[in-house]
Amino acid sequence: MALNDRVRAFWEQEPVGTSKAVTGDLPALTHEWFEQVEENRYRHEPMIHAVAQFTRHRGKSLLEIGVGAGTDHLQWARAGAICHGVDLTDAAIETTRARLEHYGFTSNLQRVDAERLPFADDSFELAYSWGVIHHAESPEAIVAEIWRTLRPGGRFIGMMYNRHSASVYKEWVKHALLRGKPLRSLGDVMWSHFESVGTKSYTVPELERMFAAFQDVEIWPIMTDYDRQHLPNFLGTRLSDHWGIFLAIRASK
Repeated sequence: MALNDRVRAFWEQEPVGTSKAVTGDLPALTHEWFEQVEENRYRHEPMIHAVAQFTRHRGKSLLEIGVGAGTDHLQWARAGAICHGVDLTDAAIETTRARLEHYGFTSNLQRVDAERLPFADDSFELAYSWGVIHHAESPEAIVAEIWRTLRPGGRFIGMMYNRHSASVYKEWVKHALLRGKPLRSLGDVMWSHFESVGTKSYTVPELERMFAAFQDVEIWPIMTDYDRQHLPNFLGTRLSDHWGIFLAIRASK
C-alpha cells in the first residue's frame, strides 16, 4: 500500500482532535461536540491565533491544506476569507462541511491529494496548513504546489514538526533508548510511532531549503503542552521555545 493510502486510512478513522478523549459521549457533529473540539484545540494550541492572524485576511481567497475537523477553517470563514479547503480524507471533508453549515458558512471543499492540487496557477492570495504537510509522502511536492497556486505576493502560513524538540526526544526515549536500540534515529522513530505512519520532522535549515522558492521566509519554534506533558514540572516550565515541536512558518511568493 502506498504511503499516502496508509496515511489516509489512519486519519479516516477520526479527524485530528475528535477522539473520545476529547469529546467524551457527546453525539458527533452536534453543537456541543463542535464546541468541545474547538475549546480543546485552542486550549492546547492557543498560538494558532497569533500565527494565523485570521482577522487580518478578510476578503482574501484562502486555500487550507488539510482541513481536519474544520476548526481553523471555521475561523477563516468567520474572519471573512473566501474559503477553499482540501484534505486526504472523506472524514475531514464531511466533518468540516457539517461544521461550516452548522454555523452558517460555506467553503469549496474537496477530497484530494495535495501533492497534485486541482487548481490553476496563481489561484489564491493565502495558503494555510497547520501540522499536515509533514504527514505526506512528498512534503516537497505539496510545498511546490502551494507556490504554484499562490498568486504573486501571496502568503503561506503554517506549521510543521521540529525534529529537535522535547516531544520527539520523548518518543525516542520510549521507542529507542528504553527498547535497547539507542542507535535508532529520531527520524525513524517519528516515521514509525508518531501519529500516522510516515510522519516527518525537520530542522529550520531543512525547511528553509524546502521553501527556497519563497521570499521573506520566517520559521520559528514554539513550545507546546505536548512538549511539557509527562515531564517533571521543574523541567517542563524551564524549557524554552527552542525545544518546542511546532515550527511556525510564514513565507511569500
